[in-house]
Amino acid sequence: MHLYDIEVSAMDGKPVKLSEFAGKVLLIVNTATHCGFTPQYDELEKLYRRYKDKGLEILDFPCNQFKEQAPGTIEEINQFCTLNFGTTFKRFAKLEVNGEHEHPLYTFLKSKKGFAGFNPLHASSARLNERMRASDPEYEKDSSIKWNFTKFLIDRSGEVVERFEPTTFMTEVEEKVKALL
Repeated sequence: MHLYDIEVSAMDGKPVKLSEFAGKVLLIVNTATHCGFTPQYDELEKLYRRYKDKGLEILDFPCNQFKEQAPGTIEEINQFCTLNFGTTFKRFAKLEVNGEHEHPLYTFLKSKKGFAGFNPLHASSARLNERMRASDPEYEKDSSIKWNFTKFLIDRSGEVVERFEPTTFMTEVEEKVKALL
């Protein structure tokens, strides 16, 4: 299977083939509107505006799996992001990133890049590690998505290049994006 074989749902529920993004550098993100990492929308929008003309697309997939931090309809989520962060990158229908009902996109992404740990320099890492360890002492050993705002970087040929946990500083994400453009 290849990334471009996967189909996702647009905000209106219509199917979108990821092959529509062939030749672009993609940053695929699972997001939430009521999360401590929600301000990353601002950084993502700045990144998008800086590099969209060079071939970057950001694909936003709201997900309500982590403490129900993406409540509301997709229309409400879209309105929140547009009004509060001025987002203009592509947003898709809500989906699940882990478990029995996880979307095939995330099954694919996780099979290519597993969890490599939270950035110990980030202020939220200790709290996330503690939270994860409390629910699963061996959480570091599987490739599941651990929290909102996990990002996957895809090159122009559709290969998964990098996985960034939500504690990865956006300066590092930007460096990797620039290298692919």
